[in-house]
This record gives sequence, structure tokens and C-alpha cells, in this order.
Amino acid sequence: MGLMNANQLIAITVQVALVMVATVFHEVAHAATANALGDPTAKEQGRLTLNPLAHLDLVGSFVLPLLMALVGGPVFAFAKPVPYNPNRLRKPVRDEVLVALAGPFCNLVQAGIGAIAFRIVMSMAQASVANETIIVVLQLLATYVTINLVLMFFNLIPLPPLDGSTIISPLLRGKARDWYYIVQRNAMPVLLAIMFLIPMVFHFNPISMYLDVTAGPLADLFLGY
Repeated sequence: MGLMNANQLIAITVQVALVMVATVFHEVAHAATANALGDPTAKEQGRLTLNPLAHLDLVGSFVLPLLMALVGGPVFAFAKPVPYNPNRLRKPVRDEVLVALAGPFCNLVQAGIGAIAFRIVMSMAQASVANETIIVVLQLLATYVTINLVLMFFNLIPLPPLDGSTIISPLLRGKARDWYYIVQRNAMPVLLAIMFLIPMVFHFNPISMYLDVTAGPLADLFLGY
């Protein structure tokens, strides 16, 4: 039992660490894209860096993934939103969407790189006797692929502080946009209710179901399962 607990603790620590790595690259992608499109706000505020301290949020980057790992759910996270000024972008409506998409796209790229590495290591394992080191590497790569795809789809949910909100809002007009701004002002309680309250009260987890039909199948495809 003690050994099992130790293994579980190691697995949770590794998952949270991989989430942090994926999240840092995600945020840097936002900052780099905004800078390339004419808005250096993130660069000026020290966010165009791979230093995790510049990006990670106590609740979103540490507490949330830790809680999700402990309860056995999909491990996702969010970081401090990258600051940007739409008025400094060359084409604000278009570029605001591109900046928002850069983070999820970066997670997709990371998942793709992880999947390629997984396939290479898998072919090495099949060509010889797979030792414990190779098995651990395969597990880490598979976890990294899955985590990035989960982060990608999680961040596409159209509620602040997630990227989906920035992608959706410029596309709305008139009353639809007014209603969406009302939702935005109450987004954090809504997001927390969806993640924790609804599963606890109704034993129904909409985010897990959403990720099961999006990130799950895509991870299987990437890893060749």
C-alpha cells in the first residue's frame, strides 16, 4: 500500500510538472504571436520568456491540476493571461483571434512532437527487448501528448480566462455580443461550477465528457492506439 501511494505521488508530480511545461510554451506562443502582429505589450511586461515564474498562476497552474490529478480526472490548467492591447495590433479583429489561437495551436504542435518521439521510441522497443527505461519514456511521452491535447481543447472552451472566449467574442455582433459580455462577467463562477459543483452534486462531469470525445480520440490517433 505504501509503495502504491508512493507511485501515485510520483505519477501526480510528473503529470503536474508536464502540465506546467506545456502551459509555459502555450503562454509564450500567445506573447510571441502578439509581438509578431505588432503588439509588444507582453514583451514589455516580461512575458515573452520561457521562465515559468513569469507565467504560472498559483490556482490555475498548481492547485487546479493537482486537484484534478488527485481525483483522477483529466489534468488541465491555465496560467496568467498574457497581456495584450488590441489597439496595437495591426488588424485588431483578425489578430486578436490569431493571438488567442496561438496557445492551443502550440499545444497541438507539442502533442505532435511528443507523438513522433513516442513512435520512434516504440519502434526501438519493438526492435529489441523493451527495458524499464524505455517503458518509462513511453509513458512520459504518452502522458505529454495527452496533456497537451487536453490543454488545447480545455482552453478552447469559450469562457474567460480561457482562450475560447477571445476567439468567440470578436465573431459576435449585436445582441449576441452583449449577452456574451454578460456571461464573461460571471465566467469564473460558471467555470468553477462546471468543473467542481456540477460533478459533485449531479454526478455528471460535462468537461470530462467533452474531453473524452475530443482530446481522448485524438490522443489515441496520435499515439497509434
